[in-house]
Amino acid sequence: MPIVELYTSPLCGYCHAAKRLLSSKSVTYREIDLSRDSGRRSEMLVRSNGSHTVPQIFINDQHIGGCDELHALERSGKLGVMLLE
Repeated sequence: MPIVELYTSPLCGYCHAAKRLLSSKSVTYREIDLSRDSGRRSEMLVRSNGSHTVPQIFINDQHIGGCDELHALERSGKLGVMLLE
């Protein structure tokens, strides 16, 4: 089972869209809410090579990007493959 992690913020529509997509595929994910633990933002910046917007999504420690990139992977059929690894 892959390890999926999302850095999020509660008022972020893109965060909600990414979580909806993952939930629709029955993917269990770990959500890191930056509003509850702002100290994790520096961790996110390092892991994402400086990307500062949310969501920032990682699958098996591979940086996917944000919601648009997640949906692009889904459209291309690559997300399903990544989730099987």
